[in-house]
Amino acid sequence: MVEKNSEEDEGSARWVLACELRRLRESSGRSLAQLSDEATYDRTYLHRLETGERLSKLPVMETLDRIYGTSGLLVRLWGLARLDAFKDKYREFMRYEAKATIMQKYAMVVPGLLQTDDFAREALALAPTPISADELEENVAARLSRQELLHRNPPPDVRIILDESALRRPASDPKIWHDQLKRIVDAAAAPNMTIQVIPFSAGLHGLLGGSLSLLWMEDGSSVAYLEGNNSGDLIEEPEEVARYRLAYDRLRDAALSPHDSSAFMRQLVEDSRP
Repeated sequence: MVEKNSEEDEGSARWVLACELRRLRESSGRSLAQLSDEATYDRTYLHRLETGERLSKLPVMETLDRIYGTSGLLVRLWGLARLDAFKDKYREFMRYEAKATIMQKYAMVVPGLLQTDDFAREALALAPTPISADELEENVAARLSRQELLHRNPPPDVRIILDESALRRPASDPKIWHDQLKRIVDAAAAPNMTIQVIPFSAGLHGLLGGSLSLLWMEDGSSVAYLEGNNSGDLIEEPEEVARYRLAYDRLRDAALSPHDSSAFMRQLVEDSRP
């Protein structure tokens, strides 16, 4: 049986995914060692997916869907299971984010949608509450899984305004930081992505102190999500969302143009070469 940490775990999407992974392997007559050879993933890692101890990354589920011929079932279950890794308000925000057609974001740190594996790992390892190596990898996988929404067909239209501080606070390893800056520049080249920089010279503005996400759905409805160091607030009231949209528009007017922002960030990439 799949191991469970509590009675509440049973019936969760993550628990269902773990059960299905084990059922599919046993029904196919494969041992863990055989599956490991076929999927080219470590046997212990695959076992921990089947016990619900670990949450995989998307490519793992795609590989197992192919091996078992399950036509995307595991990918769909994984999409539900990854929500278990987030707090209630953020989980609700992610449900909106997954179906948004337009996204506008402001961030004072590199947002998860743009982070590399190594940068995310270092950032998450610095959390005030100590976590184990396994928990760290779990958190990295959960954070990076959100980037899959950028590859939907059709993809959402995304605009991100980065505070200059996000581009000036480096990782401890120069190579990790160089690769992170390059990832941001590469992302800005996507046709559905616009990245602007709000420079220090722009002075004070109404969104200092946290991050803001504005999301629009296909039906025209919208929500906002405000996030601080250890808190998040989902805003669904139209009048309040409209106020944050106005604040965002003012910030966009004060930011460097997309062209000047790209030039600014490319220079940072050059300056950061190890």
